[in-house]
Amino acid sequence: MAREDIAALIPHQGGMCLWEHVIEWDDARIVLETTSHRALDNPLRANGKLRAVHLCEYGAQAMAVHGALKAAPERAPPGMLVALRSVTFARNYIDDLNDALRVEAICLQAGDSSQQYSFKIVHGGEVAAEGRAAVLLKLPE
Repeated sequence: MAREDIAALIPHQGGMCLWEHVIEWDDARIVLETTSHRALDNPLRANGKLRAVHLCEYGAQAMAVHGALKAAPERAPPGMLVALRSVTFARNYIDDLNDALRVEAICLQAGDSSQQYSFKIVHGGEVAAEGRAAVLLKLPE
């Protein structure tokens, strides 16, 4: 699955659609890859740099892609990131990393109104960031 397919699943469009390839997925987990951290026009950059803290957005988008794939052919409900826990970073900036980023996001809990995931983002075999995230889902009215 390529970037345009991913963009059709989530609300993030243009440069804000950070993931470029779904490598594999099942009901419990998803693995994606991207080189969007190297793009000079990455909308998360400030003063030409991309901070590692933005890997939390990469993790949250992996969750959104997974939720959308699980909900298909229906649309997944929109979600709002409400908590990050136990997040660690291996470095301060990521724009100078040459290889692709790869995320593995694992669904820890999924209910009608919320989801919790763990995520691990790796570059060149080394963990760049990992943690847990929680999302509140807007239920259809």
